Amino acid sequence: MTRPVRNSGAASNPTKVIPGPDPSEEQRAIISNGVNRWERADEVMAKAEQTILVTFLGVMIVLAFLQIVLRNFFFTGLDWGDPLLRNLVLWTGFLGATLATKEGRHINIDVVSRWLPSLGRHVVAIITHLFSFFICCGLTYAALKFIKNEAEMGNRTFLNIPAWIPEMILPTTFILMTLRFGLRSFKTLSEMRKMDPLRDRARET
Repeated sequence: MTRPVRNSGAASNPTKVIPGPDPSEEQRAIISNGVNRWERADEVMAKAEQTILVTFLGVMIVLAFLQIVLRNFFFTGLDWGDPLLRNLVLWTGFLGATLATKEGRHINIDVVSRWLPSLGRHVVAIITHLFSFFICCGLTYAALKFIKNEAEMGNRTFLNIPAWIPEMILPTTFILMTLRFGLRSFKTLSEMRKMDPLRDRARET
């Protein structure tokens, strides 16, 4: 929207037009601020995940070594040691998957995008991220349903802990992966909106 500004001192001067704010730019700034806030929160969560992952790996090494010593030299062992190790392996694997999602280090087969222009690569990336996003949504639902069934069955694991408690890593991981694939989709889309296809094509040639 524009608004006229008249010069009262000189009636012969033409009316000056001051352009108002561009609504599309304001919307783009709002989206960018939201993405930046989520990225900062994601960095904090990633550091917490790395700390937990390192701690669990250390506990796994110490506990496995202790079990070997107890069984080979004292002919005994910790009854809860092996179930705990199995759950720690589960947690470290899924925590590693969430970190790989954040850093974009999942295994992929890049056959098409390397031959495409910059815009084409971004389109392929958005399709891939959205596909992964919806797959993780489905896995989140399945994991929550699994946890519900485990809680209803009342199964127990090491130290008589309800089995569904350590299994909560399943929906937690898929929720984080869903959010991160959604973030990557938004980032790629925002980069596409800033692109100039003619300029990028000239730069690549």
